[in-house]
Amino acid sequence: MADNETIVAILMGSKSDLGLMRPACDALEEFGIPYTLRVLSAHRTPERCAEFAKTARERGFRVMICAAGGAAHLAGVVAGHTTLPVIGVPLARTPLAGQDALLATVQMPKGIPVATVAVDGSANAAILAAQIIGVADAEMAAKVEAARAANRAKVIAADQEVSAR
Repeated sequence: MADNETIVAILMGSKSDLGLMRPACDALEEFGIPYTLRVLSAHRTPERCAEFAKTARERGFRVMICAAGGAAHLAGVVAGHTTLPVIGVPLARTPLAGQDALLATVQMPKGIPVATVAVDGSANAAILAAQIIGVADAEMAAKVEAARAANRAKVIAADQEVSAR
């Protein structure tokens, strides 16, 4: 099974990325999805990164969320070593405001896909992970739909409040 019975791995290139990844952790917790949080660098710890990715499926992981800024090769390196779904979160860590990380994450070669969310979009990465899990888990699919319904209700309430002025 996965580390501590988890099914989603959140990998970050640096400990300093934790603040930007906290929304992903919060969203996974709201869905009741156990996760493992790790710092693995595609450049500074390539062997550890590759080993984690290569063994992820046999340890029970179903989805990998990878966050990195700058050159942002983490998601691509992980995707190159596993056939599990990989979701990339480009982070705004350079003067280019995350555009470099976005391009590095989204420009993958044929055969090594990485689903990519918005710059600093870690909450959406977690929601996408829940949707992927929900393909084979009706209870998770219902939780995702309930979250969508709650979001719709908030927008409708906001609209009613604003339009009543």
